[in-house]
Amino acid sequence: MPVSASRTAAATLYFPTMPRLAVAQFRPAKGDYAGNIRRVGTLFAQVAEWPEPPDVLLLPEAAATGYLVEGGARDLAVTAGTLLDDLAAQHRLAGAKPFDIVLGFYERWRGRLYNSALYAELGAAPRVVHVHRKVFLPTYGMFDEERFVKAGHEVGVFDTRWGKAAILICEDAWHSLTGTVAALRGAQVIFIPSASPARGLTPSDGAASRPANLVRWDRIAREVAAEHGVWVAVAQLVGFEGGKGFAGGSTVVSPRGEVVACAPLWDEALVEATADLGEITRARADLPLLADLETQLPHLLRSLERPAGTGASFEPGSAGPRAAAPPEAPASLVRATAPSRDPLAMDCALAERWLVEFLREELTTRRGFTRVVVGLSGGVDSAVAAYLAARALGPGNVTAFMLPYRTSSPESVAHAKLVVEALGIHSRVIDITPAVDGYVATAEPDADERRRGNVMARVRMIVLFDQASKLGALPIGTGNKTERLFGYFTWHADDSPPINPLGDLFKTQVWALARHLGVPRAIVEKPATADLARGQTDEGDLGISYLKADRILFALLRGLKPEEIVATGFTAAEVELVAGRLASTHWKRRLPTVAMLSPTAIGESYLRPVDF
Repeated sequence: MPVSASRTAAATLYFPTMPRLAVAQFRPAKGDYAGNIRRVGTLFAQVAEWPEPPDVLLLPEAAATGYLVEGGARDLAVTAGTLLDDLAAQHRLAGAKPFDIVLGFYERWRGRLYNSALYAELGAAPRVVHVHRKVFLPTYGMFDEERFVKAGHEVGVFDTRWGKAAILICEDAWHSLTGTVAALRGAQVIFIPSASPARGLTPSDGAASRPANLVRWDRIAREVAAEHGVWVAVAQLVGFEGGKGFAGGSTVVSPRGEVVACAPLWDEALVEATADLGEITRARADLPLLADLETQLPHLLRSLERPAGTGASFEPGSAGPRAAAPPEAPASLVRATAPSRDPLAMDCALAERWLVEFLREELTTRRGFTRVVVGLSGGVDSAVAAYLAARALGPGNVTAFMLPYRTSSPESVAHAKLVVEALGIHSRVIDITPAVDGYVATAEPDADERRRGNVMARVRMIVLFDQASKLGALPIGTGNKTERLFGYFTWHADDSPPINPLGDLFKTQVWALARHLGVPRAIVEKPATADLARGQTDEGDLGISYLKADRILFALLRGLKPEEIVATGFTAAEVELVAGRLASTHWKRRLPTVAMLSPTAIGESYLRPVDF
């Protein structure tokens, strides 16, 4: 595995016990257990070339298989003994010196499946030291772990060749109690294998661009370390699985809550840090929070046994002297309000890198394509998709197709050509009038604009997929999140391309990203239109501006009630319009409804991710 090495050492040689930690930010091949173990072997070979091997090599959650395998966990799970044998074989092939390893895998144990992490010694006598089974299985948002694996019930602390350690897997660490249990039981280093899909593009107030969940991960790691006076090492996956990106950003944090090593975003990497266990004593002496907790813990545990609502005992008031009234009223207090923040503001540089990496990996790594085709309409969405594709694959691997109909605005082709010239991508104009009129004008001359527009959209997809087949390319989609939520697209036409970089960006966010990418102003600033009829505009069709629609949609997706949204400044009619479109178009965002007759229905019981 070609990884870049950055070495960071915690200072001072105070104690003889100073384990060297190596954190491997790893990109597994989804569903390929054998291939991933071989890639771990290449990592062993790289470590074997170091003058001094690490004491512990930490890899992420589910590094052996990929994380989002759903029902595939049943096929991919192995016993800890099998995993040890496979790792030991790779260790021998690499000719590496002895070291320990922490690695996440799907485990088969006592007839059940678990999301687990193994701690093992590799060397002349390899052995499993400890297996942690993930306690907190997320079942919210994109997660449904508890459907496929069982939860563990213990945070164990175990002895190693250099000291005491504990393992928490991803979500485990988001519950502060687990770090407390590990520290109270004597852990000096807490290893956290994680596979945390990146989410959140909110600007980070001048800090380095990181997805919002990684900003929180950084805070969690620092707080666990500083509160308990322990070393914390977090290993994150990198890569994409079914459109969900794992951004990396692995860290090692000292007992004072200081980040001493940090891996880059999006790339495989290997970072080192020396964990001076003597620093634990010094940090706890300066901030004795753990000692205070040990003293008060018995009392706090007893308080949990009291019925809810039972307060502490107290003495009744006496008739003694009362405090004198203050001589004068307190000074007026300054009223401070938090600055308002645009809920749809985003870090455009982070979004660009994120989407470029998404296209590069989904196309090349996952599907084996090096070329794409894009339908270039002259609008901002397709322009942004073309810019991203050119940056991901190179301009020579992008072909844009302009597909006008006889009623299309000449401006659409002209603006599309601005994009072609700016990027230096291949292009071709194909007039779809004969194909559309071959059906509409001859068989359905009375078809209204809506029907005619749907035929045009579907003919464009026929052309795009055929040209993709001819060129050995893959079509990419250009629909934005607002259109998808409104159902403002032709079913099995605009939504047909198998990869879409813009589908989770609201229209106003696409405009912001377009400005960042340098899309020509004439395209960004013109009214959005599907150009299916003369004079048509998106906002005219929708009956509301994108600026308002996006914010109402955002509020609805966050769970706000219509009356709560109205209270923020929108009219009841505007909220009702948007909510009605959202509620009435769920069917357009799903695959066809299939009558379920068997206990192995596809997508219901037989669950395999798209990229498995």
